[in-house]
Formats: sequence, structure tokens, C-alpha cells
Amino acid sequence: MSEKSSERTYSEAEIAERLQGELPKWRFENGWIRRKYKTHGWKSTLMVINTVGHLAEAAWHHPDIAASYAWVEVKLTNHAAKGITDKDFELARKIEDVVAWQPGREGGALTGTPQTDQRFAYIKYD
Repeated sequence: MSEKSSERTYSEAEIAERLQGELPKWRFENGWIRRKYKTHGWKSTLMVINTVGHLAEAAWHHPDIAASYAWVEVKLTNHAAKGITDKDFELARKIEDVVAWQPGREGGALTGTPQTDQRFAYIKYD
């Protein structure tokens, strides 16, 4: 019993413009906005998947996720609306803010993982 969503969907040109301005590391392909995060290994990959899962569940908007040993790809589209909506952009922004966060760059007590010891490596920041 699903009804079509009344949420506004964006055209491909509007999607491209928003991605370029707001989420430059994301791309639009085959009806999805998507981003691949590179990690340093399986442990980090699982942490990214769990982080994305937490954010998506809290937002009640659920991505498709593909993963391998050292990467995670997140794909967003609004199935009910049959296109890309504000929900997709807002969840992508939140995922980007959290997963790509580099605490060492902000100063303060949260310095990030040690850069000199690869045993603690996490995300491959781009």
C-alpha cells in the first residue's frame, strides 16, 4: 500500500548543480546520488557502514550500501518519490559531515587517529 510521495524531485541538471555546489565528492549516476569512501581495511569499512546505517535510520531514509575490504559506496534515491529529493541531499550532507570529519584539523582535544602508526589508520581522506 504505497502511495507516491508528494516530495519534489530534482531534474538531472538541478542535481548536477546541487552536487557541484554542496557535495562535490558525490556524483549522480543511474538515478542515484552516490559516493565511495576509501578505508584502510575491513574494520574501518564496518565502522563506515554502521555510521551510515545509524544516520539513515535516524533520518528514516535508507541508502543502498555496497562494500568491500577497503571501500564503502553509499547510494541514495527516494523510492517513494521516484527520484532525488531534499531527503537525499540532506542525508548525503550528514553522511559527508560525519564520515569525512577530520578531528585533527579542528584543533582541541580530539586529535584523530595517529598518523605515524598505520595500525590505527581509518578513513583515506580525500
